[in-house]
Amino acid sequence: MSFWRNIAGLAVRRPDAGDCADCPATRPGEDPAFSTAVTALGAKLAKADGRASVGEFDAFAQVFQPDAASERNIHRLYDLARQTTRGYESYARRLAKRYAGCPTLLEDVLDGLFHIAAADGAVTQDELDYLERVSELFGFSPLVFRRLKAVHLGLGDDDPYGVLAVPHDAPDEVVRSTWKAALSEAHPDRARARGLPSEFIEVAEAKAAAINAAFDSIMRERKALALEGVA
Repeated sequence: MSFWRNIAGLAVRRPDAGDCADCPATRPGEDPAFSTAVTALGAKLAKADGRASVGEFDAFAQVFQPDAASERNIHRLYDLARQTTRGYESYARRLAKRYAGCPTLLEDVLDGLFHIAAADGAVTQDELDYLERVSELFGFSPLVFRRLKAVHLGLGDDDPYGVLAVPHDAPDEVVRSTWKAALSEAHPDRARARGLPSEFIEVAEAKAAAINAAFDSIMRERKALALEGVA
């Protein structure tokens, strides 16, 4: 992941640049404020679950892949940042403001943070809360975060989006058209028309019921989120 290696290298050269409130909006790889903020966000994940340990730097380095010549300085910066989670919201807001016009880049940052959180083989609820808050500060909707979580950690067994096989941030019309197509394909009448045994019809009925339940669940959730946004 050369992206992370490059920003880590910039961060150790200008560790205080993130305090600049009016840095130019240059390319991320040339923006020390960007690299410092992302490095701090990654390091503070070590404290998110309340168990910051020296060994966690190894997992951090697997994602950032620092050059050998820079590793000592990166380790120092990491140790300073991981002492507390305080301040991470400020870094997230700074990145969101600086790169508001480039949501793809902010999503890349979240992807990197998910990699760091999962590097030890487990992502705790505290780490998920941290990542969700960063996503919120980046301006992403709950559905976008849910999609990213599914990409990195897999779909939950009861995730209705998995039943319909649509992205979590798919537009309503895409969800609706996918639901109709899936329901038409799985409708029990198709099994009856083909003269299939009753066992096949029972399976089709269960599948159709699951498809309808998934669609209803998605639309209820979206309606609730829309109402929360208005409130």
